[in-house]
Amino acid sequence: MSAPDQLLVVIDAVARRNDGESVRIAMDVLRAGASVKICLADTPAEFARALARRGSRRPVVIGDDRALLRAVAQLHRERELADGALSLVPVGPRGGVELAGALGVPLGAVAAARAVLDGAARRLDLLVDDSDGVVVRGLRIPAGPAGLAVVEPPSVWDTCRSLVRTLVRPAPAVPAMRAHRLRVEVDGRLLSDLDDPVEGVTVLSRGGVAEVVVRPRAAEPVRAEATAVTVSGASFRYRADALVTGPVWTRTWTLRPSAWSLTLPAA
Repeated sequence: MSAPDQLLVVIDAVARRNDGESVRIAMDVLRAGASVKICLADTPAEFARALARRGSRRPVVIGDDRALLRAVAQLHRERELADGALSLVPVGPRGGVELAGALGVPLGAVAAARAVLDGAARRLDLLVDDSDGVVVRGLRIPAGPAGLAVVEPPSVWDTCRSLVRTLVRPAPAVPAMRAHRLRVEVDGRLLSDLDDPVEGVTVLSRGGVAEVVVRPRAAEPVRAEATAVTVSGASFRYRADALVTGPVWTRTWTLRPSAWSLTLPAA
């Protein structure tokens, strides 16, 4: 077989534990179309070693968003992220594969595995911070909650219990948004300073630029496009894709256009 048909499939331990059936289905599809070497990564160290020893095989990760981010970060540390396309078969609950879906990866095991075999590599941007951390799609400050939780449809008994609770006690008050004193600079230009509290800051890499939105406490959002973003001020945590980092006092993110490739369904 030619080199593109040689796959190293790294199966994340969480995926095997939570949805072994989807893992099995994906492996059946991959084995039918390529020469597959399998690594069952039980620890982050084993995950990293498998990628480091992949040779000429194309890496395929079976797992959730965190597994994808682990692979991107590892290949970035090895300075091999730009050498070839990474492939992903998302396996996990809806809230754990939102990043994969946003990047265009099919969320079904069969469709995702077929995209690995028949898809095309698409160049994507990357945000790299001053501690050599990576952000695949976007970040927000403060960290805030993770993606959408999986919510089961309410039963009749749930509805009755909710009605009783409403009748016997008042609904809790919605907490006010907390203000944060942050200094935000984009390409050396000041967007917000410490004396103007903000509710939050978001940065999204898209189309070769970093789209920055600052939401002041008492004004309309301030928007800008940049290649470098620096946030500093009071100690803060931030959510980079699916991971929470911090606290830090200052951090700079620099956009690297088309820094890596992900295999997606052919157009």
